[in-house]
Amino acid sequence: MGLAAEAIKKALLAALVTLGLAFPIVALQTDVNLSNQLVLTGRWGLSLALAGIAFVGVLLFTLVRPAGLARAASKTKAVSTAPPHPFFRFLPRIVLALLLAYPFLALGISSAGGPGLLKLVDTYGIQILIYVLLGLGLNIILGLAGLLDLGFVAFYAVGAYSSALLTTTFGLSFWIVLPLAGILAAFWGVMISLPVLRLKGDYIAIVTLAFAEIVRLVIVNWVPVTGGYAGISNIPKPTLFGLSLGPEPGSLTSLLGIPYSPFYRLAFMYYLVLALALAAYLVTLRLRTLPVGRAWEAMREDEIACRSLGINTTATKVSAFAAGAFFGGIAGAFFAAHYGFISPKSFEFMESAMIVAIVVLGGLGSTIGVVIAATLMVGGTELLRELGVLKAVFGSGFDPAQYRMLLFGLAMVVLMVLRPKGLISTREPTVRLKPQPTRGAPAAVPAAE
Repeated sequence: MGLAAEAIKKALLAALVTLGLAFPIVALQTDVNLSNQLVLTGRWGLSLALAGIAFVGVLLFTLVRPAGLARAASKTKAVSTAPPHPFFRFLPRIVLALLLAYPFLALGISSAGGPGLLKLVDTYGIQILIYVLLGLGLNIILGLAGLLDLGFVAFYAVGAYSSALLTTTFGLSFWIVLPLAGILAAFWGVMISLPVLRLKGDYIAIVTLAFAEIVRLVIVNWVPVTGGYAGISNIPKPTLFGLSLGPEPGSLTSLLGIPYSPFYRLAFMYYLVLALALAAYLVTLRLRTLPVGRAWEAMREDEIACRSLGINTTATKVSAFAAGAFFGGIAGAFFAAHYGFISPKSFEFMESAMIVAIVVLGGLGSTIGVVIAATLMVGGTELLRELGVLKAVFGSGFDPAQYRMLLFGLAMVVLMVLRPKGLISTREPTVRLKPQPTRGAPAAVPAAE
């Protein structure tokens, strides 16, 4: 009886909080009529429905969760020494094969009457891989080195604007500008790491956040160079062996004598960003096994102990910022070349918050967790636009696109409550002292005393 009363009390409190939050945001819809007057439309039914969902969810969670915790506490936690199933050895190959075949699968779905090719390849493919690249960069700084960087979008902006200016002003090729953008972003990563050498925790977050805002203000106000709010347009697209993939004469399609299709450019850009993301993934895994990667993880756990062991924490912090910023610059250069237009609107604080959420949700220091979290966050927010089934719950006037971030935020809160360490809370050891056992191998027999 006590547990049920406590659960009802918490559920009522959650419902009241939800109703209070929904009052100014959901309950009152603002519109402008033909006379340019503000019109308020009440949506009390939707607010009560959200409060009811919060009540039922908290009630069930409170009633079920303690039992699960009690069962987990009653069991003795033993470290599992069983080797992984052989299926997991082939899982990376299966995923890689699906990624390589994805543009052609999207073409088949689009031809069969499904969503458009641009939505499938660009929104659910290229955009997700861009955020994977950004997440892997921040994962080095935040996940491996433990430095809370809230201004990672600054390196993203440096890479985008440097590549755009070098291609439009000096006429350099994308393939030359791509590594240069990463190097310039890494240079600014070194510059921002110098003021934070003696800082820890929240103070690093404040400095990096201020750095991102400084970069944004420079972009906005340096109009002769950056274009201000108008941005930079007509950024050249990447070429393949010097040949364009567009419909113009002299392009690759015209030389091959095949009809032009926008699928060629989309597929080319998809495979390009996929190659960049795979390279960043493999480089991150390799860096973890090197002495610098182990120094990052040691500094994350305890900087004082790390310094007492003779590790140069100054060089460790600088290298973490430089490596993470390099991947951010690469992602920015690809973003500018793919869309052909950049503006300060693309590099606001919400982008940094999104990248930090990807790293934290995936699991700090987990590379595969970053990939999964980026897929869920970017793809999930876009999928919520298409959930017309919610209209049957909240009424025909409900537009999922207007509440996709609210619904997705609630899902993230629930997920972080259930898994506070992220989706992938365990990581492979950096160095194994003994080879990993294989399934079917005989168990080791303890030596007789």
